[in-house]
Amino acid sequence: MRTLAHRIVLAAIPLALSQCTDQLAAPPVDGAEDGRPGFGDLSEDANGLERRCAVREVLPDEIAAIEARLSTLHTTAIPQVPSAPGTIDIPVAVHVIKRTNGVGNVTQAQIDDQIDVLNDAYGGVTSGSSTNTPFRFVLQSVDYTTNNSWARMSPGSAAEANAKASLRTGGPDTLNLYTANPSGGLLGWATFPSDYQANPTQDGVVILYSSFPGGSSAPYNLGDTATHEVGHWLGLYHTFQGGCGGSGDSVSDTPAEQSAAFGCPVGRDTCSSAGVDPIKNFMDYTDDSCMNEFTGGQSTRMDDMWQLYRGVGGGPVDTGGGTTGGTDPNSCHDNNSCGGQAPGGCFCDNWCTFFGDCCSDGPC
Repeated sequence: MRTLAHRIVLAAIPLALSQCTDQLAAPPVDGAEDGRPGFGDLSEDANGLERRCAVREVLPDEIAAIEARLSTLHTTAIPQVPSAPGTIDIPVAVHVIKRTNGVGNVTQAQIDDQIDVLNDAYGGVTSGSSTNTPFRFVLQSVDYTTNNSWARMSPGSAAEANAKASLRTGGPDTLNLYTANPSGGLLGWATFPSDYQANPTQDGVVILYSSFPGGSSAPYNLGDTATHEVGHWLGLYHTFQGGCGGSGDSVSDTPAEQSAAFGCPVGRDTCSSAGVDPIKNFMDYTDDSCMNEFTGGQSTRMDDMWQLYRGVGGGPVDTGGGTTGGTDPNSCHDNNSCGGQAPGGCFCDNWCTFFGDCCSDGPC
């Protein structure tokens, strides 16, 4: 089991750490960096190393629609039962993509360590204030591909689309983790749970190969780039989403933050609302040795997003098909069949149970 002390010692090995000062903070830049509109903060820290997460921008109308659906989980006659800590096992398929010169290779030992990092982070053992979430990660498969184009993929590129279409395995509850050596200083990106139905073959997480534990990308080489990107895959936004105003990251117990934090600027406080900036949160941009917690609210949100978009307690959800029915245009019951079986030929998931639209077979 990895401890916080272990994280701090490893951080100092390959390169000098960034100084822990609020001068490292840089404002997010939403827009067209590298000619790719819609991707997030691409700011740089004082060492020229970057916590650059190219997760796509989620627009206000989409956020509002997601929040409306999430609210039904707790306000209907049959409210969602929260998942207990450690009760959802997520199978992980790791796809190592390297170049013909060997750049991009990740060892089995690094992969095993990465799974341990994820389980520590989501198991709440990285700090006394971190929450034990429902999620645990189980390595299902590892494959190696040599392809110069795929190894240099960028978000939204043909290389990314082709690599994922060829390599992806499993359903919405399988974490496909791709390694690459993307250009532009990117550390990684991920799809959101709500993206799955429209484009299932592109679902997953892409991370810089050298950010695996023991890699060369200090101060981001303890494995928490994957922790951060998997947080997006489970439905979390950045802690600095929306800055100091609005609904922020849609989690009530993460204090508002004007912009991404870098290094480890203890005491940084960029918003007038209660609480200092959550610099130790896994969904900020601080060094791996600094970030060490998820909040209870983030755990609840990930659980809710899992239930709504990826499975009910780890169970089956929509896998596509041709059956029509239902009333919600975003649910699996419109123009798609449900996964699994029940009397009448349709799996009755929570959304169906709430609204009585079990595919074309009528109410559950």
